[in-house]
Amino acid sequence: MYTGNKLSLNRLEQDFVELNFNNCNGSINKFDRETLGELSEALDILSSATNIQGLLLTSGKAAFIVGADITEFKAMFAAMGQQFLDDAVRINGLMSKLEDFPFPSVVAINGFALGGGFEICLACDARVISNNAKVGLPETGLGILPGWGGTVRLPRLTDFATALQWITSARQYSAKSAQTVNAVDLVVEPENLRSEALQFLQKMAEGQSDFKQRRQQKLSPLPQPADTIEAVAEAVRDAVISKVGNHYPAPLTVIELMTESSQLPREQAIEQESLAFYKLSQTPESRALIGLFLGDQHIAKKAKGYALALDQKLPELSKAGVIGAGIMGGGIAYQNAIQGYSVTMKDIDQSALDLGLREADKLLNKSVGRGKLTEQQALQMRAQITPTLDDGAIADCDMVVEAVVEHEGIKKQVLSALENQLTPSTYIASNTSTISINRLAEPLQRPENFCGMHFFNPVHSMKLVEVIRGENTSDSTIAAVCGYALGLGKKPIVVNDCPGFLVNRVLFALCFGLEMLVEQGADFQQIDSLAEQWGMPMGPAYLMDVVGIDTVNHCHGVMMEGLPERFVKTADIWPSEAIFKAGRLGQKNAKGYYKYELNEKGKPTKMSDPDAVKILQDLFGPCRELDQQEVIDRLMLAMAMEMVRCLEEGIVASPAEADMALIYGVGFPPFRGGICRWMDEEGLQSICDRADQYVALSELYRPTDKLREMAAAGKTFY
Repeated sequence: MYTGNKLSLNRLEQDFVELNFNNCNGSINKFDRETLGELSEALDILSSATNIQGLLLTSGKAAFIVGADITEFKAMFAAMGQQFLDDAVRINGLMSKLEDFPFPSVVAINGFALGGGFEICLACDARVISNNAKVGLPETGLGILPGWGGTVRLPRLTDFATALQWITSARQYSAKSAQTVNAVDLVVEPENLRSEALQFLQKMAEGQSDFKQRRQQKLSPLPQPADTIEAVAEAVRDAVISKVGNHYPAPLTVIELMTESSQLPREQAIEQESLAFYKLSQTPESRALIGLFLGDQHIAKKAKGYALALDQKLPELSKAGVIGAGIMGGGIAYQNAIQGYSVTMKDIDQSALDLGLREADKLLNKSVGRGKLTEQQALQMRAQITPTLDDGAIADCDMVVEAVVEHEGIKKQVLSALENQLTPSTYIASNTSTISINRLAEPLQRPENFCGMHFFNPVHSMKLVEVIRGENTSDSTIAAVCGYALGLGKKPIVVNDCPGFLVNRVLFALCFGLEMLVEQGADFQQIDSLAEQWGMPMGPAYLMDVVGIDTVNHCHGVMMEGLPERFVKTADIWPSEAIFKAGRLGQKNAKGYYKYELNEKGKPTKMSDPDAVKILQDLFGPCRELDQQEVIDRLMLAMAMEMVRCLEEGIVASPAEADMALIYGVGFPPFRGGICRWMDEEGLQSICDRADQYVALSELYRPTDKLREMAAAGKTFY
């Protein structure tokens, strides 16, 4: 009946027709312009065809349809309002056309049906799903909402509360969960999916199930009373605000939209959905969150691309080694074990090995307690970790991560000895947060096999791994280490060697901003509060306590030595130095800028400490309250200007990688999209003008000539 590049129509026995999605140009099905165009043609053919008893929707790929093609969103969202709404009317018209055919429709869902891929399933009369498939409407995670009838059909198939929870959470749901709430009709074994769906369709065509009555449910207002719907909406609204505040407009808009449209018939409700979708598409939050989705795809593709660019295929890594146990080494060993790597954890001290194993055991036990692992699985993973004091035990490792104490002399000594114990083809990576990779490579005979691999703490929960290229690091080493990091479930971003590498260099510009603010009489507690209101996961003073005040002072010294033209101490003694000299190390000894007590879960809880306040007031005078915008600017502009320099110096290759590094490395607010995206949204001219106000305080705030040129020309990073 019809064959296109993305889908086909074929007649089956008993006057049934199969609409099969099977993208000839890629490994997945997604709704791009071409697919929607072909769908329109196929539905027109069905409209004019005769003797059709029913329609079966299937997929020729491992997943049904993963959603809309997000790479097309930028052009779509740039359209004028009326054009956007006209497109929405056209696409929604396809969904309603499918829903209104005079014959029943059943969809066979395999793999994933997400976003628009699930919305077309909702337009069908019945949904049969493989027991290993997942469905969901993840659009609010992108700062938008389901725009092809999802907010209308899902609550009419399930109920208002369920649909609201599904859409505001942006989660994916298992087949069993979907069946429990009536989002799907039948769960079957994967091998029986097509036959069971066809059988379900036959029963509907024979009248054993009244599909027209089922349709009426989706065409009508919700049967629930308005006051019940409002009460549910209020409860979900409170839950959303308590979790993410007002920083994410999409879930709050969904609540308002679905509350209003619950009392409307299908066409009017869809019209309201399209208007709300358009408004969200124009927000900075949607630009930021869609940018992050694309940025995440970019860094994954780039990390895999290093290996593809090599002339010879890299050998598979099967056994890893970690040199230096303790908390960090144990965390790295744990990450290896849960991802299927056999790992040898080596130290010279049995107590350090014991500490590393306790860390791994603690993390495995947590996973068992949360139901993520069975006890048997945890035991098998624990068996992947081999602790040893024997140098010879690492000789057959393919990849070794050095994770000893952050001291250049000790690391050089360990690395030099380590290289002699390994085969010439073994890759060595140093887990360091500040020490130059070029200097660490000096004693090595094979520096081409060496690079930095900066894990962020805690290893199991922080996604980012900075892969630091030294001046002698080979392309194959970068490719192997990136592949290894991907295998560990991490997000590797390659950066070039410099003081602090990328994330810490930029982060410590923000920390220097805090030091100067407090030195000039600002209240560090007000600074922390404003930073957290702005969206940071924790304020800079609290962050320093978590990192360790001793570590912070060490890193300050590294930055001042490495980049003395900008990282300059502006007082005889700085706030963090004074806190450190008072014997306050942060969370590690329960007192720093704040004091800490363990809560009922054994986690340190932050509390205000008059002693810390007095230390700073004795040095810098009484606290004064500063303008809120000045506080944010003096923190974020220092960070922004240093990131601009990192881009211009080639420390990081692109704004997307720069932004993803801060999102994954320090928890930069996702709804702001990263520091480069934030500068774009603020306007580069505004950024330069505001930064110029503080150049007299520190060269950290001075815009570069290139940034000024970009601002004058109206250019952006994206």
